[in-house]
Amino acid sequence: MTTLLALDTATEACSVALLHNGEITSDYAVIPRMHAQRILPMMHELLSASSVALVDIDAIAFGRGPGAFTGLRIAVGVVQGLAFALERPVLPVSNLAAIAQRAWREQGAQQVAAAIDARMDEVYWGCYQLQDNCMQLQGVERVCAPEAAQLPRTASGEWVGAGTGWQAYAERLNVPVKRTVVDMLPHAEDILTLALADWQHGRAIAAAQAQPIYLRDQVATPKA
Repeated sequence: MTTLLALDTATEACSVALLHNGEITSDYAVIPRMHAQRILPMMHELLSASSVALVDIDAIAFGRGPGAFTGLRIAVGVVQGLAFALERPVLPVSNLAAIAQRAWREQGAQQVAAAIDARMDEVYWGCYQLQDNCMQLQGVERVCAPEAAQLPRTASGEWVGAGTGWQAYAERLNVPVKRTVVDMLPHAEDILTLALADWQHGRAIAAAQAQPIYLRDQVATPKA
């Protein structure tokens, strides 16, 4: 039976989750600027509580961004270190998708406009719809001014806004949503759910390919 470990340090939240014997356990804390000190102890405590050794893990999932630059580098560094040592593949998961998945898990939202406060007067933005119990991206993820955020052209029905961007730019996000959940942050439990679907579809990658997705850098310095 598949055993997956997931971790996330992309925002103010720091979390780990484990899938083992068909059950998910997790640990989650909002601890700004403490991720580097806490992520490994949280992981080892979770594994110990479930009597799982690192060598039992089949793959490691992580929040690959967008999010805070320092937090993303912490996640990639930890994941690559573990994956190289264990010779295991990795499963990168969007933090915007994780927020949308959490909105489904906790709020029953089936269409989610996820927004993370990107600072510098911008938001990280992505729109998702539920398909087979996993949130799927509609269009593209991007970083933009709040006024430029939009639902997909084909959008219909009720949408829920989730994430810190909705709190930081409440007056400027002119997007028609039924309600907002402004304090929702990514959770490793939802990263794990999305990663499991990727694992089952053969989308795991080698540790060397694990990279943070900043979005802002991609926009500022596009590659040929």
